[in-house]
Amino acid sequence: MYEEICNYNSSQAEFDCIICDVLANEIERHLPEAEGKIWHGHPVWFLDGNPIVGYSKQKNGNRLMFWSGASFDEKGLNVKGRKF
Repeated sequence: MYEEICNYNSSQAEFDCIICDVLANEIERHLPEAEGKIWHGHPVWFLDGNPIVGYSKQKNGNRLMFWSGASFDEKGLNVKGRKF
């Protein structure tokens, strides 16, 4: 895992740190060619310089974000704006 993402995860409360570590490990397992870094204050993975997936700690929990996710055919997908 990228050092700056490790630092982000370990700065979270204990339970949130566990969730963030699981998310980071799964993202890296399924997108090994993606580059992970902290972008706008939270972990994001990029393919060819384009953001693909990321997560952030929110007041009500952890948010997993997919760019271009509005095109996913998933029932109950909560689309925020036009970017995520």
